[in-house]
Amino acid sequence: MTENSSTSLRHRDRRDDGAAVTVVVATRNRCDSLATTLRHLRALPERPPVLVADNASTDGTRTLLAHRFPEVRVLALPVNRGALARNDAVRVVDTPYVAFSDDDSWWAPGALRTAVRLLDEHPRLGLLAARTLVGPDGDPDPLNDVLATSPLGRAHDLPGTQVLGYLACASVVRRTAYLDAGGYHPLLFFGGEETLLAYDLAARGWGVVHCPEVVAHHHPAPTPRTGRPVTLLRNDLLTAWLRRPLLLALARTRALAAEARHDRAARGALRTALVRVPSALRARRRLPPYIERAAHLVDHQENRTGRAGGSGRDR
Repeated sequence: MTENSSTSLRHRDRRDDGAAVTVVVATRNRCDSLATTLRHLRALPERPPVLVADNASTDGTRTLLAHRFPEVRVLALPVNRGALARNDAVRVVDTPYVAFSDDDSWWAPGALRTAVRLLDEHPRLGLLAARTLVGPDGDPDPLNDVLATSPLGRAHDLPGTQVLGYLACASVVRRTAYLDAGGYHPLLFFGGEETLLAYDLAARGWGVVHCPEVVAHHHPAPTPRTGRPVTLLRNDLLTAWLRRPLLLALARTRALAAEARHDRAARGALRTALVRVPSALRARRRLPPYIERAAHLVDHQENRTGRAGGSGRDR
């Protein structure tokens, strides 16, 4: 990781906040909710450029974008790339920072200006996890409290509490850090993919912090997505095989197998995870000891509170 703070600040002087950050929206076949998101993003005072990474939608999404949002840049992917669409988008943007939204989320007015300032002032900051407000009433997402009470505390050169998880649609990244860490992992595809990227950013020396002064709005559909519990359980296990100690990965596999005896989602997760474990072993890269200790502390917090500390399970 290399980034000179004075260079960053000089670069900051030559641009406004909107030109410093691109909002990337990954979508697939959610035309109506995407239109709502884009209307909110278009109204932001920062006027950021917006890039929609369309995962081969078949519901008229691209026609909508061409006719109603001609100012929005479109990355038209030929197949559904899941979370990897964000990787494709980050590679083609030309701003130093990237704010992620989903097709059911957007940023509060002024949030991106604050995020740009924090990233400019803290050159080791790789990813900023926002405070998320849910639905039309703006209820705080339960994940906010989990992140705010992270056992990892603060570092002197970072602006918030250190975390090893976050909500993808409420995060802002430094583009160089994201690319340095490799972005989202292809083995996970989509669902609970955030924890692995947080591990990889931290392992490369980048800070991952919760900054509640940056606010995102999330309006998820009232009914859960089909198959999501299976995907989240599967990816949680695969993340352990990819980065955590073998004994821990084995213990989590045994625990999921025990749960599978009486839970259909666990059975599906175990079955789909086991066929991917050989690929996980080939791509396996142990965390540095100090990051593993931090991950262990976060595990303890999750076990104590019964909540998933930022792995996306609350979506």
